Amino acid sequence: MKRYGNLFEHLTSFENLYLASIKARKGNRCKGSVIRFEKDIEEELFQLQEELVTKTYKPGGYREFTIYERKPRKISAAPYRDRVVHHALCNVIEPIFEKIFIFDSYACRHEKGTHKAVGRFTEFSRKNKYVLKTDIKKYFPSIDHEILFAKIRKKIKCRDTLWLIKTIIDGSNEQEEVKDYYEDDGLFTPFQRKKGIPIGNLTSQFFANIYLNDLDHYMKEHLRCKYCLRYVDDITVFENDKKTLWGIKEKINDFLTKDKLKLHPGKTYVAPVSVGIDHLGYRIYPTHRRLRKDNSLAFKRKLKRLAQLYNAGEISFDELNASVQSWLGHAEHADTYRLRRSIFSQTIFSRD
Repeated sequence: MKRYGNLFEHLTSFENLYLASIKARKGNRCKGSVIRFEKDIEEELFQLQEELVTKTYKPGGYREFTIYERKPRKISAAPYRDRVVHHALCNVIEPIFEKIFIFDSYACRHEKGTHKAVGRFTEFSRKNKYVLKTDIKKYFPSIDHEILFAKIRKKIKCRDTLWLIKTIIDGSNEQEEVKDYYEDDGLFTPFQRKKGIPIGNLTSQFFANIYLNDLDHYMKEHLRCKYCLRYVDDITVFENDKKTLWGIKEKINDFLTKDKLKLHPGKTYVAPVSVGIDHLGYRIYPTHRRLRKDNSLAFKRKLKRLAQLYNAGEISFDELNASVQSWLGHAEHADTYRLRRSIFSQTIFSRD
């Protein structure tokens, strides 16, 4: 397997850091930390460059908050200057790993994403009778730092770039405790090994793809799963025989033990595709898609709050429209014409 070196000079170049700052500020230009950084951007970027080149760079502390999407999820937001570094790193190493990722891995990749994954799911459901649906138990908190770094080193040999990657991984804030045991583990092994990377980092999303890339190739090349796809740790496999899928599930679970991961027992099932399968915010049938009910109910509540703020003059039309268009972009990938008409007919936008 080819390994890549001599990456750090490009990674720390002013041009790459400036490009990283453009990517990092996308959608965040009005935030105070971004405004302060942009105000003296040349000085800030030269300071970052010096810290990286001299290896005095240290990640800052995370801002933690919880979002509620069917279940509570802790999000960790890195300081803005760290996000610039994350983009600078990914600008350089992402093209290297992109070459070894399988086609049917869809999360956080160029020209992939949620809606491409949903389209592929629909395509596979039309060619098969059954689907195995599963995900990994406490995936981000379970990612083992030593194993992750070893996987990255298979493709990267530049010592300076590896230093930065290790600095980012080791700088992860404390995650939910995971106490699972695996073969050859001692009594204290789960407490001695560093685990967990923060949901919210660009690098975490990218590292999460690297961590499961071996599983992707195992499913495609060893298990011969022609109809399978992955979105982060959400794994689906399609077949025309239920028994075959349960056998695949056992083999996947066994394979994951070497990476100190387990499938989630409460979220693993085999079902006929004809009943409609929940996937990435939709209920997908071979013939059509529906928006998941909790999604439409949540948007109804949000739209009501937005209408109150707009009618009171507390937000502009552009702010209102941005929120509405974001949801419409998601809803329009399902059969929601009547639903959209119903929701908007119940809401009045009017200023005195």
